[in-house]
Amino acid sequence: MHTYLDFEKPIAELEGKVQELKLLAQEDPSVSIGDEVAKLEQKAAQLLQDTYASLTPWQKVQVARHPARPHFLDYVERLAEDFTPLAGDRVFGEDAAIVGGIGRFRGRSVFFIGHEKGSDTKSRIKHNFGMAKPEGYRKAIRLMDMADRFGIPVVTLVDTSGAYPGMESEERSVAEAIARSTDRCLSLGVPLVSVVIGEGGSGGAVALACGNRVLMLEHSIYSVISPEGASSILWRSSDKAKDAATAMKITAQHLHELGVIDRVLPEPVGGAHRERNQMIKEVGDAIAEELKGLEKLDHESLRRTRREKFLAMGRIGLS
Repeated sequence: MHTYLDFEKPIAELEGKVQELKLLAQEDPSVSIGDEVAKLEQKAAQLLQDTYASLTPWQKVQVARHPARPHFLDYVERLAEDFTPLAGDRVFGEDAAIVGGIGRFRGRSVFFIGHEKGSDTKSRIKHNFGMAKPEGYRKAIRLMDMADRFGIPVVTLVDTSGAYPGMESEERSVAEAIARSTDRCLSLGVPLVSVVIGEGGSGGAVALACGNRVLMLEHSIYSVISPEGASSILWRSSDKAKDAATAMKITAQHLHELGVIDRVLPEPVGGAHRERNQMIKEVGDAIAEELKGLEKLDHESLRRTRREKFLAMGRIGLS
């Protein structure tokens, strides 16, 4: 059963009518409804295309958070062969909000690290909705150390509303863990490609997203704080989240213009959740292309260009 967002209600009504007519035809084959179904399907497809061609920033926030959107484990399952997950930070424990390991990606060994939100109630609780605690980032650091030691490229898939803000997270120094993870990304002597596949929330996202190349899906978002959080701070109410989303320039298109990200990956009409396999394949193609472009750089060049890239951010002023 497809989950429709608030702004998709007209599309839901049309597609619902199509399904009703198809069920009617199954129950009574003598009923001729082929032409009517074709017209409704065409109308629904056009409405879907028109709607997604002009999404507002707040609507993109909703799409980025869609529960059926492909998550880290969905990508790894289809892109990586012989993926071996590696657990624990060797300091405190395991954090399932960040998943990482090594696998074969199109003929080469690659470390995959990323946030996992979960796909149903049970898995969302297990993965803490993708909100990592300090041990999650320390695990990521441990895996990046291994990648650096053995000369293996790293691919990070970012999808989190932010690091977990609970008391135990603060007690175990989440800010320090995020800072060290960010620093480890910047100091890697191997290629690092980062892809924001859903939400890129605050330092919890940046800690895994300081790549040589940073890509974003067309309807993903990337921001220093959630629109709701910004609204609460600026207007003392979450009612202004839509205004905050627009003002913060959190969409892939805005961030590409500002030089924060390097590339925007088009999504299927209706979002990545409508054509999951197609989206995963296209992300895989983009990752392979970016890794190929980085393989000629030596260790020092990778570090230097990565640092220069992030130090240059902010030089393009907000108009």
